[in-house]
Amino acid sequence: MRELLFAGNIALDFASAAPSIVKSIKQRDLLNSWLRLYARAQVAPAIWEYQPARLEEELSDLIYYTVDTSAPTPRLTIQSDGSRISRAYGHTGKGVFLDDYVGPRLAPFVMPIYHECVARGLPVYSVADVDDIYGRVVAYERLLLPFLTDDKISHVIASLKTFCEDGGFEIKNLMRGNDALPRPKLRAVIDRDLFHRAPGRIAAADVVEFADQSSSGVATEIIELN
Repeated sequence: MRELLFAGNIALDFASAAPSIVKSIKQRDLLNSWLRLYARAQVAPAIWEYQPARLEEELSDLIYYTVDTSAPTPRLTIQSDGSRISRAYGHTGKGVFLDDYVGPRLAPFVMPIYHECVARGLPVYSVADVDDIYGRVVAYERLLLPFLTDDKISHVIASLKTFCEDGGFEIKNLMRGNDALPRPKLRAVIDRDLFHRAPGRIAAADVVEFADQSSSGVATEIIELN
């Protein structure tokens, strides 16, 4: 299932996806931590509950936002911005509205993705190709995680990853360093298979057979786990 939104003259096509669509292992870890909290009541968790393992290692690629939903169009304010991402945009943006930070040229490509995350209360994953100042193609992977306060989306955490198949690239001014606009490759709302099963766990109601081979005959006992 796909949902079409429009930003100016740009059609934004959001696919329906499962968590497996996320490529980065570190982003998958962040998503799994969110899913464990979501699974309790099938709603986005509070941000204070979100404490994934090794969070400090990811801080340079994370941006925290507060969300004001009192206006018809939500406004997101940057509360922190990772050092790598600040270099990609050319300057830091703490305390600045996100739409002002990215500017009118990039806002039609960026803001609808955040608005979809806030409106759905679900993770949103996107991939776009951008060119560095030397013309090398860089994949820009964005994972957005929403958080609730008083039944409203009050915070969003963005995990931003960059990858170049050619190897090294110049991250400085990556988002502003040339005239080429981002080329969207994927936009997806993660709204399927919203659970996380730890490796090696047996799910409830799975059937397990135990065989007793202490004698020549083999007795089998079947137990259903609930």
